[in-house]
Amino acid sequence: MPLTNLPYLDRLLGDEAVSRHLGLEADLAAMLRFEVALARAEASAGMLDAGTAEEIARKAEGFIPDADRMAVATLKDGVPAPNYVQQLRERVGGDAAAKVHFGATTQDVVDTALALKLEPVFALFEERLAAIDNAFADLLARFGDTPLMARSRMQAAIEITSGARITVWRKSVSRVALELAEQRRQMMILSLAGAAGTAEKFGDRIDAVRETMAAELGLAVPDYVPHADRGRIAAFAGFLSRLTGALGKFGQDVALMVQNGIDQMAVSGGGGSSAMPHKHNPVRAEILVTLARYNATQLSAIHHALVHEQERSGTAWTLEWLVLPQMIEATGTALNHALSLLTSVERIGDPA
Repeated sequence: MPLTNLPYLDRLLGDEAVSRHLGLEADLAAMLRFEVALARAEASAGMLDAGTAEEIARKAEGFIPDADRMAVATLKDGVPAPNYVQQLRERVGGDAAAKVHFGATTQDVVDTALALKLEPVFALFEERLAAIDNAFADLLARFGDTPLMARSRMQAAIEITSGARITVWRKSVSRVALELAEQRRQMMILSLAGAAGTAEKFGDRIDAVRETMAAELGLAVPDYVPHADRGRIAAFAGFLSRLTGALGKFGQDVALMVQNGIDQMAVSGGGGSSAMPHKHNPVRAEILVTLARYNATQLSAIHHALVHEQERSGTAWTLEWLVLPQMIEATGTALNHALSLLTSVERIGDPA
């Protein structure tokens, strides 16, 4: 979902690449990968014959469901998978249709699809974080030795070097960035637990099915039932909030340093005012603060969504759909703005 429905705000508040990775086309493709991998894994475990699995895979190739039908059905069902599976079965046809989605439940499809969609997002974040770290290193090399008046509680304190402040910015971001690999490990998991988390239709073949399916999809098999245990979602959202928070601290400092009368920093490309043409507003710095506060407020909703009643929840799970994609896109947007801001710095240090 976009952060705003106003197109002229898209470049300011949105991230086209992240939005594409999480959008409709990516979602449908991920669900299809799940269903095909499930059929092949079940055939490998002897739950259906190999010919049936390959028939499902062959007829499913290029399948794109009717999105309008899915929307109408989702309004009734509250989840997208029942109608998606129905349309896929119609596409497959014949005796093989009955074997589509065998043993799985809606949450298996949707949660696994989320993991598959996140794969390119993690790669994108890793690339941007590396570029940001390099940009901080460049600032240190250029301005690290210049004198700067430190400020405590926004009052003049003692003289330091610009490098001391830049190092705080850099390490605040890099410490959070170090957790990216662990977040990837926790989120990139297969969900296959059936209607009530017991995988009852698989019997003693569930381990083999999970392992084969996970290997095909490039995912890990969790050692717990993920349907109602949403700790990984909360941890990931916390990571996103702390990352945008670290970038927001950088943005807040920049906004203060470029103030008239402070003049501790010069940045190119400031924004204009409709009423005061002399102004050069630190727009990207301001947006970093905005996105940090946005994710901080959304984190509360994700923590509310930890409360999944019994084996599966409708309300808590739906709350995740409303909040998590926006937090991910806000983080991507913040990374883009941070890099642009870093590369626009012309001077750091007190005026001579």
